[in-house]
Amino acid sequence: MADNNIIFIGMPAVGKSTVGVVIAKRLGYRFVDTDILIQESEGKLLKDIIADVGPDGFLKVEDRVNAQVKAERTVISPGGSVVYCENAMKHYKEIGKVVYLQASFETINSRLKNAKGRGVVLRDGQTLKDLYDERVKLFEKYADITVCEDNQKLEDTIESVLDALGEQKCTSIDRTIEICYNKIT
Repeated sequence: MADNNIIFIGMPAVGKSTVGVVIAKRLGYRFVDTDILIQESEGKLLKDIIADVGPDGFLKVEDRVNAQVKAERTVISPGGSVVYCENAMKHYKEIGKVVYLQASFETINSRLKNAKGRGVVLRDGQTLKDLYDERVKLFEKYADITVCEDNQKLEDTIESVLDALGEQKCTSIDRTIEICYNKIT
């Protein structure tokens, strides 16, 4: 399996799908949102899967679907809870570069109006702040590259990601000119 994929991780509302689609377009890559794959696999919305099988059951589904993603030259945007899924994260580390889109709790909180309605996995009694603090450690653990997007416009975040990928000297990601476009002298 190829190791030329880009996998975005981060909190819900950080922009994994939005940034991912633009990065894929700029690089000529495919784009996959694994939340859609999960919904297709289960035949229901994320919030309905969580309601039916609970948070732990959902994580099993998420782990299975993400660990089975076969991709080459693809930008992959999994849900924020994928970092709880060991098989999925092991798979992603093998098939590409993991990019953590980092944003402060304040930024996430202002963007995320209805966490449960959006299919965010919150355990009983868990606040968004609790979830944020818990996940940040996992995002940092799995990240090959971290891009902070606080106080950045979408275009700035995209450029920061492309610059960070270029600084990796294209050894693991891809040896084509597309990723290194701004690093050729």
